[in-house]
Formats: sequence, C-alpha cells, structure tokens
Amino acid sequence: MQAQSRRKPYDEINITPMLDLAYVLLIIFIIMTTAAVQGIKVNVPKASSSVSLAKPTTKAITVDSAGQVYLDTYPVTIDELESQLRSFKAVTPDFPVVIKGDRVSQYGRIMEVLDACGRVGITQLGLVSERAKG
Repeated sequence: MQAQSRRKPYDEINITPMLDLAYVLLIIFIIMTTAAVQGIKVNVPKASSSVSLAKPTTKAITVDSAGQVYLDTYPVTIDELESQLRSFKAVTPDFPVVIKGDRVSQYGRIMEVLDACGRVGITQLGLVSERAKG
C-alpha cells in the first residue's frame, strides 16, 4: 500500500505533441497554397524612381459658359483648335484629349469641339465630370 500512496496523479498537460501537429499542418497549408498559384514567370521591368522630364501629352479642351473654347489654357477658335490638334497628332499620333465643359455651356459648342476632334482622327477622347455627392 505504500507504493500506491507514493504515486501522484499526473495532472499536467503535455502540449508538445499538439504543437508538433499544429506546425506540421501549418507547413502543409503553406505548401499547398503556394502550389495552387499557377502562372508563367516573367521578368517584369522596374520603374524608375526619378521624375520624368517628358511633357505630359494629354491635351485639355475647355468650353466655358460663354462658349469660348480653350486648348489647355489658351483661347482658340474651332479652326485654330483643329489645326493645333493636327500638329500635335503629327508629333504624337496617339495622344489623349480631355474635354471639360461648363455646366451651363452650350451643347452645340461642345459638339463642334467633338466634331473637330473627329476630323483630326483623335481616338482617345474623354469627358470630365464631377462625382455626384450623395
């Protein structure tokens, strides 16, 4: 009876096998997720961190509320606009144009600007608007 009284019950939990299992499952999960991502390896170009010295090629055409047309910030007529756009197209064949019209500007004037862009052959054309608040 003395042998039984000397034995103490084992009341501590051994967590080593549980951690081993968790680590094995973690490694299996990592291997399976990286193997599931498929694709072709390519050498992607690295972007330069220096500031580009090239002039921006986007041209902004603005029609104000009085119907005056501006190319960037210079007032022009429709004929002058078309000739300047042709000269820009000769230098940069695929430059984008952005048209900004005042809220109360004449729709016909904006259509004249769009028509001039179409005659020049501009394919990248955008209209500027404000995001609706709400």
